[in-house]
Amino acid sequence: MKIYFACSITGGREFESVYQEMVAALVQDGHQIPTAHLVESGVGVVEAGIDPQTVYTRDVDWIRTSDVLIAEVSVPSHGVGYEIGFALGIGKPVLAVYQAGRKVSKMISGNPDVNLHVKGYQDSADAAREIRDFLANILK
Repeated sequence: MKIYFACSITGGREFESVYQEMVAALVQDGHQIPTAHLVESGVGVVEAGIDPQTVYTRDVDWIRTSDVLIAEVSVPSHGVGYEIGFALGIGKPVLAVYQAGRKVSKMISGNPDVNLHVKGYQDSADAAREIRDFLANILK
C-alpha cells in the first residue's frame, strides 16, 4: 500500500524519534512511503532549500497517488492540518494519531468525516498497533 505519512517539520520535531519508528514499522510491513525522508533528522534544513510551490506540487501529488494518509498530530502543524483536509476532500482515508494526553486541534478531533480516524497512543509500539489496525480495516 502507498501511504502518505504526515508529520510536523517546522512546527516542532520533539516527536521525531516516534515518527521514525512509525515509518520504520510501515516500511518493515512492506508499505511504500513517499514521505519517508521527512522523518529524518535535519529534514528541516533540506526542505527549507526547496521553494514552496515545488513542495506543494510534490506533496499534493503524493497525497493524490497514495491509498491513505497517516498523520502524527501531537505537535500542531499548519501543513499537516492542510494535508489532512486535502486528503479528506478527495476521499482518502486518514488516520491521525497523537500521544495520549496531548491536546489535538478540535478541527481534527471534532471532524465527523467517516474517512477520518483519530486515535491516541501511549508509546511508539502502541502507535504502530493503531496504524496496523487502521490499515487492516481499510483492506477489508
